[in-house]
Amino acid sequence: MKRLLPLTLLLALAPALAQPPAAAEPRFSSGWRFEQHGGAALYGALCAACHMPDGRGARGAAAYPALLGNPKLATTPYLLHMIVNGNKAMPGFGRQLSDEQVAAVASHVRQRFGGLDEAAARVTPEEVRALRPPPPPPANAASH
Repeated sequence: MKRLLPLTLLLALAPALAQPPAAAEPRFSSGWRFEQHGGAALYGALCAACHMPDGRGARGAAAYPALLGNPKLATTPYLLHMIVNGNKAMPGFGRQLSDEQVAAVASHVRQRFGGLDEAAARVTPEEVRALRPPPPPPANAASH
């Protein structure tokens, strides 16, 4: 009976422990697009669970690199590529985020964690658009 008490307690608390904070829950519109538009809100919904709210990254079941002080954040194309396309365990969010949203979260990350001032950290939607992969050809396109 003594052995069952900790297990019962763990099972009772598991659903509460597994829930992310309410503020970090992503909100979707129709078509699986995120509703958040501000850089901080998008970071909280998409990035903070792995890279942590303070940007220090984490180690556990996987390694989540730190954003805080990461020199790669100074390179806009690198950061945009990671957000849009992902890499290895990092998912790409290019299909769920507009150019404006990618620019907002990239600007936020560069300013908050990259040590850049607001003007230097700013990423434009045009920069995002220029780095996105071209759309696939229509399915009904003739291949003659």
